[in-house]
Amino acid sequence: MKKHKRDQGHRSYVKGYQAAIQDRSLASCPYQQESVMAYHWSRGWREGREDYWNGFNQASFQQKAANL
Repeated sequence: MKKHKRDQGHRSYVKGYQAAIQDRSLASCPYQQESVMAYHWSRGWREGREDYWNGFNQASFQQKAANL
């Protein structure tokens, strides 16, 4: 559990992935534009959006998010 709290880049990536699944825009990134966290968040968002466009269903999203 503590490792998850320490790895903020990974956590940011997962949050971005989940935001893309929920059909939120890239502009809704909660981090500043030039930060490393914003980079990880947008990377996750782009991957989530790509999965969304490729037709993943809700069960696939949940399984992939759990494995991230």
